[in-house]
Amino acid sequence: MHHETRLSWLVFAWTREGVVLMVSLSVLTTDFRLSLPSQMDTWMVLLGLQILLLPLLAHCTAPASTLRFVAVGDWGGVPNAPFHTAREMANAKEIARTVQIMGADFIMSLGDNFYFTGVHDANDKRFQETFEDVFSDRALRNIPWYVLAGNHDHLGNVSAQIAYSKISKRWNFPSPYYRLRFKVPRSNITVAIFMLDTVMLCGNSDDFVSQQPEMPRDLGVARTQLSWLKKQLAAAKEDYVLVAGHYPIWSIAEHGPTRCLVKNLRPLLAAYGVTAYLCGHDHNLQYLQDENGVGYVLSGAGNFMDPSVRHQRKVPNGYLRFHYGSEDSLGGFTYVEIGSKEMSITYVEASGKSLFKTSLPRRPRP
Repeated sequence: MHHETRLSWLVFAWTREGVVLMVSLSVLTTDFRLSLPSQMDTWMVLLGLQILLLPLLAHCTAPASTLRFVAVGDWGGVPNAPFHTAREMANAKEIARTVQIMGADFIMSLGDNFYFTGVHDANDKRFQETFEDVFSDRALRNIPWYVLAGNHDHLGNVSAQIAYSKISKRWNFPSPYYRLRFKVPRSNITVAIFMLDTVMLCGNSDDFVSQQPEMPRDLGVARTQLSWLKKQLAAAKEDYVLVAGHYPIWSIAEHGPTRCLVKNLRPLLAAYGVTAYLCGHDHNLQYLQDENGVGYVLSGAGNFMDPSVRHQRKVPNGYLRFHYGSEDSLGGFTYVEIGSKEMSITYVEASGKSLFKTSLPRRPRP
């Protein structure tokens, strides 16, 4: 008497999005009492099917239990055709590759989004030519961008960049300064990010005349933003608190420390236990850390590279941990991963090389 028996294997894997993928491998046999050769044939078939599925399973990773983002500044192309640079294109390609392999919840733009004089209106072609057409890889199509303005953006129409948020599904720029709040997946860990307009705080700076912003255009507006930030930081209970702006607080490079921010912003970071300050403006990559444990992440290598270290002596001894400004480089960006215990920051060159990695601890809970 023959019996039909189905031998089945179930293969489980996690996709990058955290969805369980279940694949059933089955072989129908016609006799429960299989001879040894038949059993061998069956197992060989099943083994062959598993081998065929390996390429699929190779793209599956464990579900993310971290918040992940890319921080890139000063990526804003050029105002003449083709409206982008080789470095911007290389960064876009490597950001896409990083997102595809490592995953990302969003991209943080640290200003100078459109060189050299920003945009005119929300329908300016530069949005398409310097942003949409460059960061066009399939891996980036559904990744949101959170945007702030730099000094070159303020030479044009920043309100138009804010208005573009209603045109582009991935461009998020709700107001000149704003708060973001995230939860680390599969945890109760929270993250607050305060996106600032440091040009409104300190004034614009002419790169070719003076390296320092002299004073804000409207002192009242500057004070309002600083007051808003102080109240927000005082009330912040999140496990990680990040502040981001275009101008650096500390930098050893061409522009150097921004005096206005050293005076007005730096004390707030220390007083309220901010995890890190992220910025651009100087066209290189830097990491600094002060005696209070605040990290300073400078990621301004999205479009240009400048090797200058002319302000090295203007930064307190021991602060600088990493600097990269090679003129031969295609630039780079930072990849940030926030977990239950620490926030890791990896500096990535557009060639794909990891240049430097560091980490900062989660804030102590009250």
